[in-house]
Formats: sequence, C-alpha cells, structure tokens
Amino acid sequence: MSDFPALMLDEEAGKVRASIRRLTESDLPAGDVTVRVEHSTLNYKDGLILNGLGRLVRTYPHVPGIDFAGTVERSDSAEYKPGDKVILTGWRVGETHWGGFSGKARVKADWLVPLPAGLTTRRAMAIGTAGFTAMLAVMALEEHGLAPSGDGEVLVTGAAGGLGSVAVALLSRLGYRVCASTGRASQHDYLRSLGAATIIDRAEIGSPPAKPLLSERWAGVVDSVGGATLANCVASLRMRSAVASCGNAGGVEFACTVLPFLLRGASILGIDSVMCPKPRRLDAWARLTELLPAEMLDSMTTEAGLADLPELGARILKGEIRGRLVVAPNR
Repeated sequence: MSDFPALMLDEEAGKVRASIRRLTESDLPAGDVTVRVEHSTLNYKDGLILNGLGRLVRTYPHVPGIDFAGTVERSDSAEYKPGDKVILTGWRVGETHWGGFSGKARVKADWLVPLPAGLTTRRAMAIGTAGFTAMLAVMALEEHGLAPSGDGEVLVTGAAGGLGSVAVALLSRLGYRVCASTGRASQHDYLRSLGAATIIDRAEIGSPPAKPLLSERWAGVVDSVGGATLANCVASLRMRSAVASCGNAGGVEFACTVLPFLLRGASILGIDSVMCPKPRRLDAWARLTELLPAEMLDSMTTEAGLADLPELGARILKGEIRGRLVVAPNR
C-alpha cells in the first residue's frame, strides 16, 4: 500500500508542534469514503488549530485542515464511486476528525458534496470554507430583504482576507455598491480589482460605538471580525437592515445596546457553515460556481505546500495573508 504525506500535529508539554509524516490508508480514521486530496486551503480556523489555540482539537496526534477537494478512491457508499470529484467543508473535520492537510482523507459520505461542473478542485479550494461562508452570508442577507436596487452601501469587514475577498467579489458581481474595510493600505488596489466601490480604514469602525445609535449608513454588512467592529456595524445599520455575522477575528464579545433592534429593526444573522444542511450547501456551491469567474478566483489565490503551513498559520492570525491560499498536499 503506497504511503502519502500529511501534516501531523503533536502536543508536547502543552505546546502544539507540527511535522510532516508519511502515512498509509490504515492510519486514517473511520469513514465510508476515501479521497485522494488534490487541494486544501488555509483558513483562519486552521491558523488557530496549527497554533494550538481555542481548544478546537482535543486529541493528538492530529491531522488538521478544515476543508479539501479531490477524487474518490474507495467508497462503501452508494452515493459516490471511485473517480468522483468531491468537496468537503465543515462537519468539524480538521478539528474532531482528521482533515485535509494530507495526501488522503477518509470521511463520511454525508459530509461530501459533488464538485460542481466547470469547477476544478484547485478553484473549489480557492473558494474553500471562507468563500463558502461568504456565500452563505450573502444568501442570508438576500433572504432578509437586501436587494441591489436598494439604497446604501454594503460593508464587508476584514475585506482583504479570504472570506472578505470572496464577499466583496460576490456582492459586486450581484450589483451591490460595496464598501471594503481593511487596515492594509497596500491592498486597496486589490480590493478595487474585486469590485469594491469605496474603502475605509478598519480603525474607522474598529472601536465600540460612541452612542447607542450612529448615523444610518449600511444597507447590509458581512462581518468576519466580530468584537467592537460588530457593535459599530449594528449601530450604523439602516432601517430594518442586517449584519451577517460569520467570524470572530476581533473577539467573541461585543458591547451593544438594544436600541438598534428596537428603534431601527436591526438584525444579526448568525452564519453557521460547519453544520450547514446539505441542500443549502448545494445551493451555495451552485451560486459560487455561477458568480465567480475563473480569472477572478485565480487573481486572489496563492499556493503553498504542507511544509509552509506552520509559518503561514501564524501569519493568517496576524491578518497578513491576502485573499485565498490553496494548499497542495501532494506537491
């Protein structure tokens, strides 16, 4: 049986250490589908896991990587057969179950979705968990009533990151006037290339609101930051508008009053991409495939190998990674 590389995490004296090892299929955890992983990605949550933060992983040794795309090699499920191209995001893979930073992965068939026609595994992972979450956020805002013909801008926080980059691109393609928030002046041209109409410094919205209600500004918000930024966004929403909350890079707590909810009908829409039901997953992937041109995905994507991940995992937590980073475990 041929072996394959994997990034393995071990915990020693309370510290998590990463190393590349050669595994065989007999090392993989239980599951009914074995996939040859062609591409994975680096997400913010992966950065936490690689650095042993958040107690997301409780059992070591562990193979991280919260998403992947590849080709089915073995299947005990009637749903998939060898040769099928598949995608996995969520279901706590990479946390409680070994993940995609490996040449192969074994998972439950229910956790997979077919790779949409016209999408390569590399471009699927250029979207990855971050882009999939961005699509769910946009869908939730649409269902709340957001429409391109409405007044006001749609704000995207953390816009130069993975989730933010895809959100800017999606909203722009759908006809919204997008305001991108970033703390990196060097990324302004990049954000404009994705369709941002205006750009603000994250410091402008990064503090708790000075008053319970600020001037009405945002027709909708995709927020991957949380913390004080989320509170500021809520206080600045236009009447009956909403924030899609899908990240906590700026903290898990935020100080807010009930006044935006009582006087403006504000809403916070929680976005859960981990346990998202399969029908909604399929809808989201179909829309992502339709809305994101291949050249745009390529423009926001860089590639790395397994050996690069410990360093990159630290950098993504510092907000130093632009756009999407695709991982090629067999490179």
